[in-house]
Amino acid sequence: MKKLLLILVGCTLIIALAACGSKTETGADGEKQKVIGVTMNNLSTEFTATLAKGIEEAAKAKNVKVIVNDGEGNPNKQIQQVETFIAQKVDAIIIQPLETEASSPAIEKAKKAGIPILNVNSITTAEPDAFVGSRDEESAELAIDYIAKMTGDKGNIVMMHGRPGQSAEIKRTTGAMDQLKKYPDMKLIAEQTAEWDRNKALNLMQNWLQAHKGQISAVFAQNDEMGMGALKAIEDAGLKKDIIVVSVDAISDALQSVKDGKLDATVFQNAKGQGAGAIDTALKIIAKESVEKEVFIPFELVTKENVDQYVTK
Repeated sequence: MKKLLLILVGCTLIIALAACGSKTETGADGEKQKVIGVTMNNLSTEFTATLAKGIEEAAKAKNVKVIVNDGEGNPNKQIQQVETFIAQKVDAIIIQPLETEASSPAIEKAKKAGIPILNVNSITTAEPDAFVGSRDEESAELAIDYIAKMTGDKGNIVMMHGRPGQSAEIKRTTGAMDQLKKYPDMKLIAEQTAEWDRNKALNLMQNWLQAHKGQISAVFAQNDEMGMGALKAIEDAGLKKDIIVVSVDAISDALQSVKDGKLDATVFQNAKGQGAGAIDTALKIIAKESVEKEVFIPFELVTKENVDQYVTK
């Protein structure tokens, strides 16, 4: 009896290992599915979770299997996940890089292994096979132009940066600084990172309100999480009528805040569009079709006047 049990356990292990080593599964039509490994930079943020959902929905529509992993804000973890995808012999890899430099080895490892890899939403110094995302400079340009419109092209601005070294932070900073040159009477009087975090932004805004009493005309937060944190600090201080707040991403509670007349504006970044574009591009690369090296999806300014059309997107 004991011998029979050992044989059964052994067979079960062999079957399980065979299943783990298979890179494709048979779809409903009898054809083998393509398998794409996906590593997201941090699924705890609403934007990244929406981006991942866009990838999963597009993959399901194309009968593609995706393995979605969470990098949990750690570029080394993303590199390890890419190494696992390589070992699993997936057909392609999609990465939302956490940092331009620290995430670059993941690109290099995939290319060395001969597996197509593309970046979605963020860039790396190492060059992938393709990039699908948006021009982050554009989001900052739209935000600064709207602030200028609301303040009459003058006043003092503070800017909350995202995580240093991440491409969105770098490019949104560049876009904002370049755009501010067009408005000589608008002055940037303070800038600091709040690392995309709502609570850190709330604390930072409280400090700025104390350090620059009565001097701040507007806040540009490089994402909505920080924008909502800044807004809370401003509301708590009873200063909302005096300070314009604009941020980026158009996450659900930011859209509701715009609708309620609290957040002045957000800039819509089409997470689901980026996700669908990443799947389409990956499949073209797998099929050895020609693809654009860079696929850009435009940002869109969202204010109280047009917010209703974005609430259900």
